[in-house]
Amino acid sequence: MPTVVGHHNISKDSKHWLSSPKRKELFGSLGITNIRTFVDPQNPKRVAVMMDVPDMDKMAALMQSKAAADAMAHDGVVPESLVILVEAKA
Repeated sequence: MPTVVGHHNISKDSKHWLSSPKRKELFGSLGITNIRTFVDPQNPKRVAVMMDVPDMDKMAALMQSKAAADAMAHDGVVPESLVILVEAKA
C-alpha cells in the first residue's frame, strides 16, 4: 500500500484546516488510513497530509469528484496549489 503526501496552500487559518472532519470523511470512505497532517511553521498557510492509500485509481477518481471539491472548499484548500507525491519504491 503506497504512502501518499499531498501538500497545498490554504486560504483559511490552519486551526480550521487541522480541526476539519472532512479529510477523514472523504478519504475514510475509500479505506485510506494513517492520515497525518502537517503545517509549515514558517508559513501556516502551507500544509500537507500524508496517508496510506490502498487503491490509487479510486483516490484519483475521488479527487476529481464534487465531494472532493466541496471538502476542499470547506477546508480552504487552494486547489491549484495541490501537489500529490507517491512513495517511490527503489
